[in-house]
Amino acid sequence: MKKCSDVMTKDPTLCLPTDTVGKAAQLMKSENIGSLPVIESEGTRKLVGIVTDRDLAVKVVAADRDSGATKLSDVMTQMVYTCNADDDVMVAVATMAEHQLRRLPVVDKDAKVVGIISQADIATRVNLPEETGEMVKEISQPTA
Repeated sequence: MKKCSDVMTKDPTLCLPTDTVGKAAQLMKSENIGSLPVIESEGTRKLVGIVTDRDLAVKVVAADRDSGATKLSDVMTQMVYTCNADDDVMVAVATMAEHQLRRLPVVDKDAKVVGIISQADIATRVNLPEETGEMVKEISQPTA
């Protein structure tokens, strides 16, 4: 079976908690991505949060906040589900399905970000159509 390191996107684009949401939105646009892991510092690359395009829409745009002044630390999700690079890819699939996640940061033993796994990575790099279909179904369920 494949490991998370086999299917992840290596060296994802990262942000700092002090970056503005405007910067994050520009990065998402230029990189054509929907989430950004937020790290403590460039030196440690330790994961401290994640910000998604939905976070920006709901917590910034809908709340009429200034994207140039609002810091990621004010809108990022701090409780982040992750997987390890050496985990079996089914661990990532199960975590994504259980918690309705479209993207999952991959970290090493020191919580340093080494990659990210998306639904598309699972769909295109893992030959498990039944599990992939079930994961998409679980992620797409409305929350209570």
